[in-house]
Amino acid sequence: MKILGVDPGMFGAIAYYDGDELIIWDMPIFKKEKGHDLDIHRLALYFDEADAEHMFLEKTTAMPKVSGKAAYSMGKSEGAILGIAAAKAFSYTLTRPAEWKKALSCPADKDAARQRASQLLPQYAHNWDLKKHDGRAEAALIALYGFNKMKV
Repeated sequence: MKILGVDPGMFGAIAYYDGDELIIWDMPIFKKEKGHDLDIHRLALYFDEADAEHMFLEKTTAMPKVSGKAAYSMGKSEGAILGIAAAKAFSYTLTRPAEWKKALSCPADKDAARQRASQLLPQYAHNWDLKKHDGRAEAALIALYGFNKMKV
């Protein structure tokens, strides 16, 4: 089973996992005059390159400590990802963070997610060795979660 796991944050990532190989792409963004924006064209190219069978996308939700701007950005990213999936007739599952984290015994803390990813996928730990790469670790964990769920 070829799975994509997606952490849809602006500094999230996309992970392809098939049980043997893990490929990670940082969420494609470009700098604007004020901030960053999602590079939707490049994101669509990643979907083509991955040639996956199913995608597990972390469902975004509004949270009390998240700014309106950040919540908008997450929603926009999720919408773009779902739009690409629909345009490509790509099957997907939305998964809440609490769901995949519970299944993989992954704490909510971003650094703890990097540590848990290193425990479960030690041969790929170099992909998230920096603190800023927590999105890579989470995308890899979402892909692993999806892979495990689909093979049952």
